[in-house]
Amino acid sequence: MAYLVLKYLHVLGAAVLLGTGAGIAFFMLLAHRTGNPTTVAAVARMVVIADFVFTATAVIAQPVTGVALALAAGYSLHQGWIAFSVLLYLVVGAFWLPVVWMQLQMRDLAERAAGEGTPLPPRYHRLFRTWFAFGIPAFVAVLAIYWLMIARPELPLIG
Repeated sequence: MAYLVLKYLHVLGAAVLLGTGAGIAFFMLLAHRTGNPTTVAAVARMVVIADFVFTATAVIAQPVTGVALALAAGYSLHQGWIAFSVLLYLVVGAFWLPVVWMQLQMRDLAERAAGEGTPLPPRYHRLFRTWFAFGIPAFVAVLAIYWLMIARPELPLIG
């Protein structure tokens, strides 16, 4: 029973990470395309909250449930597919942390522009391009982790 609860929580956390990430990207992109500072500010406020409530919670839960699940299933944490998924998870985190900071900055810049009745400033646009670019490798890495968790391929550890 404990194994099924761990598996359920791990799969749920993975779905939250993928779903929240894709949803945030979708809504931020749509808001950005309007060019309207008020729209961008409103969506960015919600995106920041969603990232802290859902993504951050799942980010913490995934390694905890993943390690417990692997041990409960009798897998060694030194198996190649597990080690590679952990490496990819760290890559995702390396992209996600700056993205959160960028979202906070974009929100603040959009709120300021909306309050002053001015267009979104050039810094907002630079941040958005970087934010979008950081999302691509992070999203691909999450998809690769999904594949590793499902396929569990034999991958040799190097070193």
